[in-house]
Amino acid sequence: MTTAVQTTVRPTRFRVLIAVMLFITVVINYLDRSNLSIAMPAIAGELDLSKAEQGLLLSAFGWTYAALQLPGGWLVDKIPPRLLYPACLILWSLATFFMGVIGGFVALIALRLMVGVFEAPAYPINSKIATVWFPERERATAIGFYTSGQFIGLALLTPVLSWLQAMLSWHWVFIATGLVGILWAVLWYAKYREPRESRANEAEVELIRSGGGLVDLARERQERARITKADLATVLGSRKLWGIYFGQFCLTSTLWFFLTWFPTYLVEYREMDYIKSGFLASLPFIAALVGVLASGVLSDFLVRRGVSLGAARKGPIITGLLLSTVMVGAGFTDSTALVIVILSVAFFGNGLASITWSLVSALAPRRLLGLTGGMFNFIGNLSSIATPIVIGLIVTDDSFAPGFAYMTVITVAGILSYVFLVGKVERVAERSEMVVS
Repeated sequence: MTTAVQTTVRPTRFRVLIAVMLFITVVINYLDRSNLSIAMPAIAGELDLSKAEQGLLLSAFGWTYAALQLPGGWLVDKIPPRLLYPACLILWSLATFFMGVIGGFVALIALRLMVGVFEAPAYPINSKIATVWFPERERATAIGFYTSGQFIGLALLTPVLSWLQAMLSWHWVFIATGLVGILWAVLWYAKYREPRESRANEAEVELIRSGGGLVDLARERQERARITKADLATVLGSRKLWGIYFGQFCLTSTLWFFLTWFPTYLVEYREMDYIKSGFLASLPFIAALVGVLASGVLSDFLVRRGVSLGAARKGPIITGLLLSTVMVGAGFTDSTALVIVILSVAFFGNGLASITWSLVSALAPRRLLGLTGGMFNFIGNLSSIATPIVIGLIVTDDSFAPGFAYMTVITVAGILSYVFLVGKVERVAERSEMVVS
């Protein structure tokens, strides 16, 4: 009788809570990336900043965020998410908070650089947790769900932050988001656990493990305490990995346009007030939210139906990038309503394509998940430097069309990268393994 009961134990669904926790963290993460764009028109007016100076300030986050992806990935491979994530959350939230307390152009740049430093490990941590906690057939859905946090947070909370700025001042945009991050860091530390240390029962742990989830990754001793030449040769010597690296740069270029210049575009080029622009600015993020949720569900559905992993993962990405190219049309119309429609379609496509971390989970060498994720995020987020600066330099006081043209060219390059470089989706062997074989 006991044996019969044991064999019918249903798996718990503790991994659902993990997905929700990642979702909330991503919401906070992206609010702290985008809050400067909301406040930028007010800051530029108060500090009398030129377009080039605005582009420099908007890009400051990206300099340190991109530069520290490899050290961040190394930390992810060495420090458990339960400790590393709340530490990073508190530190970047404090830097955000003080952006609302300390004024001045130089001080804002310095604090923005610090936000980039401490957010650097965030997405490699997300990728590692998804690889540990979810079987392959659920992973894209989980990644799509928590990635949607970057869009739903911006869609719903951009109007709130715009209202807060209009009622009080731009300083409170940073103070409020900083305080929320500190509170969530405490809750993360209290609730997050690895699969075998959590309330997930053995049936759920076995379901994850048998489905390709690396549930015991945290228990595996890492023999080397530093990044070796062989490690770097592995993550830099694969055509497949370079395909997703460059593809990510192209994909996130569109995202960084919306995170930096989009509110300024609506206020200065479309002459909208803060409240109206806040609500209109939310529409493309809502479209992106729909895209990213549909992408993860569709991709995992295709995997369960027997479609190859490569087609199931790359199909939504390439389709989404194709849709994003319609952005070029925004430079050829004077209708604000039509511009919002065009940009919503483009950002829906960006959301549809944003399950790219599922390819990191599928391609990265088992022992180098953090390092591969760090390299992926490093090259991808060079766009956080390039996009604000390039757009600030090429747009004029009268026309934003050159900015839209630049974004379209970059998107087409991303499509070519996924088509011609990535190839068959399978885990890349470490250089030492290739030598042995």
